[in-house]
Amino acid sequence: GRAAPVRSGWLTFAGVVALTLGAFNLIDGLVALFQEDYFLVGAHEILVFDFTFWGWFWIAVGVVQIAVGIGILAGQTWARVVGVILAVLAAIGQLAFLAAFPVWSVLVIVLCVLLIVALTAPPANAEPDRLDRPAI
Repeated sequence: GRAAPVRSGWLTFAGVVALTLGAFNLIDGLVALFQEDYFLVGAHEILVFDFTFWGWFWIAVGVVQIAVGIGILAGQTWARVVGVILAVLAAIGQLAFLAAFPVWSVLVIVLCVLLIVALTAPPANAEPDRLDRPAI
């Protein structure tokens, strides 16, 4: 029979982090739409846009990140690519949203960075790049 493919611990971690980020961003979006007074500043004090924009933005990002997390756990290559792109966008978005909820934004940025690392880490059985090989 065929040997089962080797699963990367990093990819499993990335899938779980993507699901978590998706849930966090979805919650962020719902709060921004329905409970603006939850945040530390008013809509006019956010770096750009207003809470309605950010609400819909975080809901969209969250839903796609949940789909990406499922795709990563299912071993889909597209999910890894989209996961990196969304993590970068979400981290940048959290910088713009930082004044509204600083601790939450920093936590999400850290999770975005961890997701990028997990999605770009080479598998354990990968050949080293030519530059990584010692000169003889």
